[in-house]
Amino acid sequence: MQSAVVGFPRIGKLRELKFASEKYFRGEISGQELKQVGKEIRKESWKWQKEQGISFISSNDFSFYDGVLDMALLLGAIPSDYKKLKLNELDTLFAMARGYQKRAGDVPALAMKKWFNTNYHYLVPELGKETKLTLSGTKPFEEYEEAKEQGVETKPVLLGPFTFLSLARYGKGAKARDFVTDLIRAYQEIFHQFSSRGVQWVQLDEPALVKDLTADELKLFEGLYQQLTEKKERLKLLLQTYFGDVRDCYDSLIQLKVDGIGLDFLEGRKNLELVTKKGFPQDKLLFAGLVNGKNIWKSDYEKVLGTLKEIQGHAGQVVLSTSCSLLHVPYTLENESKLTEEIKAHFSFAREKLEELKELAFLTECEDYTQEKEYLANQRLVKAKRCFQNEQVRVAVEGLTEKMLTRVPDRAEREKIQREEFQLPLFPTTTIGSFPQTKEVKKNRSLYKKGEIDKAAYDKQVYAFIAECISKQEEMGLDVLVHGEYERNDMVEFFGENLEGYVFTQKAWVQSYGTRCVKPPIIFGDVKRSCPITVDYSVFAQSRTKKPVKGMLTGPVTILNWSFPREDISLKEMAFQIGIAIREEVLDLEKAGIRIIQIDEAALKEKLPIRKSDWYSEYLDWAIPAFRLCHSGVRPTTQIHTHMCYSEFNEIIKDIDHMDADVISFEASRSKLTLLDAIRDSGFETQVGPGVYDIHSPRIPSLKEMKGTLDQMLKKVKPDKLWVNPDCGLKTRGMEETLPSLRNMVEAARLVREEAVRGK
Repeated sequence: MQSAVVGFPRIGKLRELKFASEKYFRGEISGQELKQVGKEIRKESWKWQKEQGISFISSNDFSFYDGVLDMALLLGAIPSDYKKLKLNELDTLFAMARGYQKRAGDVPALAMKKWFNTNYHYLVPELGKETKLTLSGTKPFEEYEEAKEQGVETKPVLLGPFTFLSLARYGKGAKARDFVTDLIRAYQEIFHQFSSRGVQWVQLDEPALVKDLTADELKLFEGLYQQLTEKKERLKLLLQTYFGDVRDCYDSLIQLKVDGIGLDFLEGRKNLELVTKKGFPQDKLLFAGLVNGKNIWKSDYEKVLGTLKEIQGHAGQVVLSTSCSLLHVPYTLENESKLTEEIKAHFSFAREKLEELKELAFLTECEDYTQEKEYLANQRLVKAKRCFQNEQVRVAVEGLTEKMLTRVPDRAEREKIQREEFQLPLFPTTTIGSFPQTKEVKKNRSLYKKGEIDKAAYDKQVYAFIAECISKQEEMGLDVLVHGEYERNDMVEFFGENLEGYVFTQKAWVQSYGTRCVKPPIIFGDVKRSCPITVDYSVFAQSRTKKPVKGMLTGPVTILNWSFPREDISLKEMAFQIGIAIREEVLDLEKAGIRIIQIDEAALKEKLPIRKSDWYSEYLDWAIPAFRLCHSGVRPTTQIHTHMCYSEFNEIIKDIDHMDADVISFEASRSKLTLLDAIRDSGFETQVGPGVYDIHSPRIPSLKEMKGTLDQMLKKVKPDKLWVNPDCGLKTRGMEETLPSLRNMVEAARLVREEAVRGK
């Protein structure tokens, strides 16, 4: 049994890439030194895979920022604004990813979106009438040669042409078919370059094939691959899919002149049925995705081997593979010294999944694998009773009623009550929640975690940060303030640390985008709140000002989606367990005098099924009620906010309105305000705060730029419905960027407000 890995993490087991990249941004190391760090990370990942006997090891799965962006650069899809900067290849990549604001020019970053149903973000390629796609780089070839020098034969990984065209944003008058001829020519030149170097296999990632495909999209896909495979020379092509099933294109897939097809048998619910009912070509390798690339639990060998046996009955040649890239799980358990062995035994990170692949491949060769020690040990583990079970929590979930999910009075009546209550000006200004995590803030947290200061000393410093933050916001003239979230390391991890049922890692970092890494908590048992979590910090912040200060919470769906979930109970049950805990916190904040409470659902769309037919039966039917559960018990005078970012919400905009919040802030700046069309056309009732500037870029947008953005918003949003805010929290920015940006934002709101008043 051969084995394969779709892709491997690239940040380094201790986030070496993140820290080196940030040093490069600050001018502390050279581009060559940054590239050397990347080389060391690649060397280690190839070494680990080779040691575990992985048959198909990937190369070109490494990136200094994002693989989709890498593909755009390789194909020469660089918008003219970035070309004019005349930067080298590495700096062009970073300019497209982060924006650029120096003497050479001032250019915003490309749009950033969620990668299918994950928390990873990709940069959106821009294709216009002036774009000429052609092979314009050497990265995949260099990394293949690099691996070969280390004695490792790899299959280079490329984003497939269909998914590239599916993800791209098109300029006025341009469409996908305009680029087919040049795109095919570029890929064929890439194939030629690989073939001349002796490459055996090339992997083309086509996750867009698991979406609902129209007849035109299917025709585009078939046409691309019919032409593409005409000149693949001696190469063998693996067409790799993941995150779902290929029900719309299976018949086309198995007819293609490719040598291997990768299918996800975990999230791809119908893939097994497709293979068993329709068969699979005997002349192709089936790469069976059976080791979970998105969750951290040990595989159940009984299930994996049972499914594998069923697949083998209908496909001649099968390769055991990960379900998707291991980019979505942490590097290795070797750095986790604080977890008990009992708990740690249940987990499998990227490096450990290589060991699972090796064991599973071995078991397939055994006459009776059920008697082998590896199989028996695995079954004892996966069938063992979990700790942290709480019958009281389960009874509470079962007892939820529709009344507990419905707020009264209706939103229109609440809006009138709240306008009288708060007396806010037209276009009220606020921020999303967090303020920059300065060196002093991080030092305070580090000293506390190391035990060098106690909780009282830690909180004393946190309160000092909060007081300073309130003072700065009042000085800038913001209307609704925040406490800055200085007590929080991460918007989900912080709540997990204060809820029963979670366990936490030390070094289990996962890339979210670029240099941004998160350390998702792990839901190990039933979730319960045992005491207030945020009340004291919010009450202190409110005591420092007469302006309203938002209580800041993370919603149940985001806490769930940004955690590694259990696999022994449903997502729905976990969401309602967390929802009950957040509801208790909301009511305690209200009781303590906090009049505005923001419950962030940044990741609402993350686990939305990729296929529309599954949206309600498998997700929205419980995700929206889980949010409503959190706030349905508050008084009409309490204003509920929420926030969402970096997803395409247009198609579920009515469902978002049904969350029944009073105000919702969206990411909108990078997506060029396209969401506002859906808001206008749907009759959206919730007040909205589309982000007026992109906080994921170090640029400081000018007053003129922000004023222009607000003018554009007012063409699509009623004045009495519009709030003014950045597009996300300010945690990752520095004060030197944040303060002038917010001052420009507040002044832009003031100018627009004056114009609106004069217009009346």
